[in-house]
Amino acid sequence: MPLGLPMAAAHWPQRPETGDFHGPAIPHQNPRGQPKMRLNFPATNSAANSATKLSLRLREELSRLWQLIRGEVEDDTRPRLLPLPMQHVRLMLMTEDLPRASLALAETGQFHPDTRPPEEPALSNLPGHDYRETFVQARSRLDKIVRIAELEDSPILGQAQVIDHQVLDALNQKLGTLWEDASHLEEDFRGLDEEERVLREQEAALENFANLKVDLGVLKRKTRFLDFYIGLVPRENVSRLEGAVALAGHLLLNYLQRDNHAHVVIIGPCGERENQLASVLSSAGFQALPIPDGITDKTTEELEADFRARHQALEARRAALEQQLTDWRDKHREQLLDARRVLLLAEPLVTLDPSIHGVKSLAVLCGWVPTRAIDRLRKSLNAHLQLPFALETRRPTAAERPLVPTVPTHNQVLAPFSTLVKQYGIPQYGEIDPTPLFAVTFLLMFGMMFGDVGHGAVIALAAYLARNKLKSFAAFGIAAGVSSMLFGFVFGSIFGVEHWLPALWMPPLEDPITMLKVALVWGIVFIIAACSLGIYNRIAVGNIQGALLAPHGLVNLLFYFGFLAGGWNLASSGGFGLWPGLIVLGSLATLAVHQWRHLSGPVGEKILVVFIETLDTVIVYLSNTLSFLRVSAFSLNHAALAIAIFTLADMLGAFGTIVTLILGNLFILVLEGGIVMIQVMRLQYYEGFSRYFSGDGHEFAPLRLRFGESP
Repeated sequence: MPLGLPMAAAHWPQRPETGDFHGPAIPHQNPRGQPKMRLNFPATNSAANSATKLSLRLREELSRLWQLIRGEVEDDTRPRLLPLPMQHVRLMLMTEDLPRASLALAETGQFHPDTRPPEEPALSNLPGHDYRETFVQARSRLDKIVRIAELEDSPILGQAQVIDHQVLDALNQKLGTLWEDASHLEEDFRGLDEEERVLREQEAALENFANLKVDLGVLKRKTRFLDFYIGLVPRENVSRLEGAVALAGHLLLNYLQRDNHAHVVIIGPCGERENQLASVLSSAGFQALPIPDGITDKTTEELEADFRARHQALEARRAALEQQLTDWRDKHREQLLDARRVLLLAEPLVTLDPSIHGVKSLAVLCGWVPTRAIDRLRKSLNAHLQLPFALETRRPTAAERPLVPTVPTHNQVLAPFSTLVKQYGIPQYGEIDPTPLFAVTFLLMFGMMFGDVGHGAVIALAAYLARNKLKSFAAFGIAAGVSSMLFGFVFGSIFGVEHWLPALWMPPLEDPITMLKVALVWGIVFIIAACSLGIYNRIAVGNIQGALLAPHGLVNLLFYFGFLAGGWNLASSGGFGLWPGLIVLGSLATLAVHQWRHLSGPVGEKILVVFIETLDTVIVYLSNTLSFLRVSAFSLNHAALAIAIFTLADMLGAFGTIVTLILGNLFILVLEGGIVMIQVMRLQYYEGFSRYFSGDGHEFAPLRLRFGESP
């Protein structure tokens, strides 16, 4: 690879693009990311021209729709199912240009570092190590200064500036000087805190010993013949302790009862029983109360006056010290803000440090970039770097797919649903993003299970009013409430009353069997769709065998089709049917042979394992299908709870009826609504995600400049 060509004269030679780009890069593109095309049409009549334009417009819109589905349109706010195509980039540059390169990559916000070690053994150096060490020390010093000075302002980055090692080292030295000044102020504050702590201890001791009418100086000084013990004992242990110390020849005086403890003084002769007494005190929960210095040679009134004077002196010294700190902070505010700005601009290179390797003056940096952002990244590097560089791009290999990050959809409406999906995991690169499907099916099931115009309106209104606290989850609550309202119109239910609104279909309790059939059909469609998505995801990541024979793969889906057909035949004609039976037996036999080939051990053990796994396949699909009956069961339960509340209210007077209706509806909203939410999540996670969503990917985390944040 030649390293002597100036960038102004020629671009570096590139490896052939194996991603979505074919042929050489075209610098001039339209906003949709496609090469500009100029089409010249012969002069014909206006009708033909209109038809041609309409045809081209239609083709253009269809092309844009396909790009949107593929994620090639640069709009992260639009939901998409297929993953955004990614490419692996390898940037080779001179070490001197590393700060500029990191800034360029951070400004694009499209570079996810690849921290794997290089394949070439020669690239063993870590060019950014010294830079990182200086940065870490400077940031540590700034953090300690900011903690003392309580600097809350955020710097304005303004125009991006390259921070080289010399600038960073000079900043580190300046912060070292500032930290010396700030540390002296911190030591002064610590001294004040220590004096206040001692003063509080003396005040607490004076309060503890106020009712003890003896000279504390005598108790503090050890005598030749007597031992004194002053402390706290749990109230329930006082009588037992009194008897125990009496056996040791000591007396116990209970001079104060406070809370659950008794303040006691134990006096006795010095002698051989001191060790015995120590074990008795420990078993009784005795806590010694030390007598601090400074309160044994003055009266209580003198001590209280002295404490007040010392408090006033400490407050005056603290006020003066705080004013000194304020003056120091105001004097150095601009320097500290500038230091924070410099560290924010230097942070991208520090973040890249684990991804940078090199030899001598050559540095190599690898990462992942969305295909649509390659040209923008190249242009940014051309604009920032001063020395020659080479940028290589290629598609991820099959072995690299688990390492490729997944670009999330930044859509405000789908944000709360995306958060719930992330609780299960991140889609692996190549898998379908389940967030849009999760949002639609979640709202449909919640609405059917909790269909009520009034209750849905309350949920939506509550979410809207609490939008400042709920933030992105406000949209989740509003969407759930609207779904509940729509199904409330379908069922003709408002706060459980089913005769105020005409039902668009029917109330759930009018025909429970039909409701259960609808739920069963919904469950069958849901499971088939989940298995189909699972098959697609395994094919997309190159796991063909898993798509065929893994749990919920193609063979499992064929078994489920045969199982459903046989069940339909049993219900309609009383027999399972020949073809459904052959499909079921063939699918189970295929799965059994596959499991047998992957087992090791005695033959009897293998037979038992294969039998259990085969039986588990049948039970799982049967139980999972029946599990969706809860969708209708909860809609029936919702109507039944409303009837129970109205029945109870009719048995009471006017005031009792109002209270019962209010509390009953609150009960339905809080308890039943929460249970329905949990049941829907259970169906999504267990019946859906477990079939088609691995969740073992990792999220795209590009290098960015953190505007206005503390480094």
